[in-house]
Amino acid sequence: MDKTEFIRIRKFIVKLGKMLHKYGTPAFRLEAHLQEVAEYLGVNASFIATPTALTFVIWSDKHEDEYNHAARVQPGELDLGSLSRTDELVNKLLADELTLYEADAVLDEIDAMPNPYGKVVTGGAFFVSTGAFAMLMGASWNDVLWSALIGLVVYFWVLWAAQSKRVTHMLEPAVATVAGLLACAISSYVDPSTNIRLVVLSSIIVFIPGLALALGLAELSARHLVSGTARVMDAIMLLFKLYFGAFLGIALGFAMFGQSEFVPYEPLPKWMAWYAILMLCSALVVIFRLRLKHAPWALLSGFIAYGATFYSSAYLEQGLGTFVGAFAVGVYSNLFTRIMNAPATIVVMQGLIVLVPGSKTYIGLNSFVSGQDFVHAEHIGQETFLIFMSLVAGLIFANVAMPTKKAL
Repeated sequence: MDKTEFIRIRKFIVKLGKMLHKYGTPAFRLEAHLQEVAEYLGVNASFIATPTALTFVIWSDKHEDEYNHAARVQPGELDLGSLSRTDELVNKLLADELTLYEADAVLDEIDAMPNPYGKVVTGGAFFVSTGAFAMLMGASWNDVLWSALIGLVVYFWVLWAAQSKRVTHMLEPAVATVAGLLACAISSYVDPSTNIRLVVLSSIIVFIPGLALALGLAELSARHLVSGTARVMDAIMLLFKLYFGAFLGIALGFAMFGQSEFVPYEPLPKWMAWYAILMLCSALVVIFRLRLKHAPWALLSGFIAYGATFYSSAYLEQGLGTFVGAFAVGVYSNLFTRIMNAPATIVVMQGLIVLVPGSKTYIGLNSFVSGQDFVHAEHIGQETFLIFMSLVAGLIFANVAMPTKKAL
């Protein structure tokens, strides 16, 4: 291998790794995928990926050329549409349908693509997802409406943060504080039946790091200790920031608007949870920027996760129904990979969002600090821990029962 070709190969691998990290790829999937690409391109390589750093070590067969590259990166955000396009690009490269030079140019095109759904549709997705989560929590129609409206206000803060670094640094506690203030104002002046803490939780559910905790534990189970530990600690700190913001907002709201007497409304019927799953997963298609051709598969993943957990919970011990749900989602996602030749991450994320107990972690933190429960929840800490373990175990068993075809 001549030096010019080696330079072209290592530049492509570094660029590919940074882009996959940017799109939210977990460390164990990222490293395995880059290893496959390096082997195909005829170089030896070793990679270390963490949420905030990437290290590449690439060398030729006889060590004529060696290259080390370390980069400080920001934690990636899920962009499953770009992840899918990047995977298709790599598939074409490995099938000799594209040259390395052409693939490098297409990578730049993918990176420059704007959000395919635009700001208005994404705002609608925030509105729908927050309302849908309130439905899943067994709220009343009033709480669903207020959660959705405050969720829309939260989205305006997200747009502001995209234009201001100062707002970005304080975004999580700020949106939680604003949500707490608005919920208290609504309860005092508009609707005394508002379940303030439930409305606040639902309106900021997009930020609750349940998925990040689950991914961190999955990385730890795959022996990616540095990345897994960093992701778990980052998720815990994010949870603390959100809870502090909500606690501050509610305290200020009670001081400014007073505390009205709570008048409970009739909760929604349990069958509405199925409709909530449809709304939530449809909104996640937009928030995660999925391509429309993958949307039906992703929606079905949410229903499989909820259905498998719901029906198995009647026969299993507390929290173990999640194991069945995670196992079903894992098998389904690997089957999706075999049929569509696309990353399993595209559909598994939808199922995990339905399963992860991020909201229960928040509820448990609230119970621990304030001694108050705003939803009926017994043994919340024990159940949350068991659900997280069941999630990881279910995915591991699924990969044994139906081995994945792709690293991503």
